[in-house]
Amino acid sequence: MKCSARLTNSFIGEWEVYVVTGGMTLDWPEHSFERTTPIPTLQERADALAKLGYRVADDATWEWQEIPSGVMDRVELLASVDVQPIGGAV
Repeated sequence: MKCSARLTNSFIGEWEVYVVTGGMTLDWPEHSFERTTPIPTLQERADALAKLGYRVADDATWEWQEIPSGVMDRVELLASVDVQPIGGAV
């Protein structure tokens, strides 16, 4: 079962990663890095995903987008990558 993980600096500007597991719920597994800078490294993201029970899918790469927020020309960054549960379905 592949899911998508998202890394974002939205809301108060702190970095967080969460896994979109589907369904009608927004109660997705999430991890806050509790900082605004620097952007979490690939290893930090992998470690956070592992704590949530996921790993980056084979041959998947992080894809970045800029999302204008309209507030003082602030841009929110969003990265996404395909992930898989560690050791089978979660």
